[in-house]
Amino acid sequence: MIFMKQLTHALTVALMVVLSAGAAAGGGQQNAGTEKNGLERRPVLGWSSWSFLRKDPTAAKIEAQARALKDSGLEKLGYNYINLDDFWYQCPGSQGPNVDRYGRWVTDSSRFPPQGDTDGIQVVADYIHSLGMKFGIYVTPGISRQAVSKNTPIKGTPYTAVQIADPSVAEENYNCKGMLGISYSKPGAQEYINSWVEMLAAYGVDYIKIDGMKNSNAADVEAWSKAIRQCGRPIALDVTQGSFTQALTPTLMKYADQWEFAPDVECYRCEKNGSSYPLTSWRDIEKRFNYVAEWQPYSGSGRFNDYDSIEIGNGSNNGLTAIERQTQLSLWALGSAPLILGVDLTNLDQRDLQKYLKNIAVLAVDQDSIAARRVANTGNQQVFAKMEANGDVIVGLFNTGNTAEKVSVQASAVGLPRNEHGYSTHNLWTGAMEKTGSDLSAVVPSHGVVLYRVSAL
Repeated sequence: MIFMKQLTHALTVALMVVLSAGAAAGGGQQNAGTEKNGLERRPVLGWSSWSFLRKDPTAAKIEAQARALKDSGLEKLGYNYINLDDFWYQCPGSQGPNVDRYGRWVTDSSRFPPQGDTDGIQVVADYIHSLGMKFGIYVTPGISRQAVSKNTPIKGTPYTAVQIADPSVAEENYNCKGMLGISYSKPGAQEYINSWVEMLAAYGVDYIKIDGMKNSNAADVEAWSKAIRQCGRPIALDVTQGSFTQALTPTLMKYADQWEFAPDVECYRCEKNGSSYPLTSWRDIEKRFNYVAEWQPYSGSGRFNDYDSIEIGNGSNNGLTAIERQTQLSLWALGSAPLILGVDLTNLDQRDLQKYLKNIAVLAVDQDSIAARRVANTGNQQVFAKMEANGDVIVGLFNTGNTAEKVSVQASAVGLPRNEHGYSTHNLWTGAMEKTGSDLSAVVPSHGVVLYRVSAL
């Protein structure tokens, strides 16, 4: 018992070191030519409304989730973003979102009521900030057809919506539709995006998710990043697809903070009776192994691959077995991905909370800002590994098959130096400490993982 208390304390200290180092040092050297949006350089931790609330977010529901995150104790571990996804703005039909006098979307006051002259979005942001957390919001690229039809002025300029819009380009908006492209070579185009970000910054936004992005949206990524850097408020920029590929990575690595290139993790085909449960499925998690491997070279230097929401916290309603939950969190942590919960925080399963989400040893693996590489991929067996700054190596032994299998990898294959005395393995899920030779192995259950921190003796 004394040993376990010492180990828990050591892990807590390790996590705090990782978090403080990320804030102070930026989680490593930045790639040459990257632009800083002014925020911490480690993967974001928090919650997003889409997986559970879907098309029905309201101020009351968002505030309840924020309170629940705070009360759960997760906020103390760094889970401090509350991100409002789609359906916060007025959407009258396929002509595009309603706009204000400067062509920017208008808050749906029936969902997010104002308080006096304070916009309803700012009301929610203020509440979240009062809890010591940060607030994120959702947008899509382009300009609404309504702004073009009204030829709204661009704030602070002599230009108008018609002058910057490209009617030949239809941009993605999954709620309203009706978004047109922007010609960034035209005067007033950057100023339009600047006015957008200035409005969101005034609301207290700390994180912007721009969805529906394609390879053709490189100029939009750059414009939103430039607008953030000139607005005077640190804001994270999350770019999510549409349908972009690795062709967009030079732009993403220069201007974005994180990017989601994979299809949604939610199991839409599994839903019954209008419920968002089950949130995901093993089939949707299994797809991520190749994504983590293929996109590994593009993560790091304070820029991160985003594999979508963590669907752990609602017990059987997650759509994953207990073993599969360990696999999802292990894979995301090895990839040093944002951990953005998609669950109902007001109905947390205590096993999920205490055993998985509060596992500080696994959380420290995610927050080291190092993306693991795949070192083995044979049949049902996959191995991912990454080396820590202190020389430890994190190794994930995965079994995607339907029966238990022994998964092995040589210490040299994961970057460990030859050591005649062998190695110490710390199982980050069970806490078990063992000694081993050059063969790192374990019997891994179906759809499961054994996650080791390995050190030379």
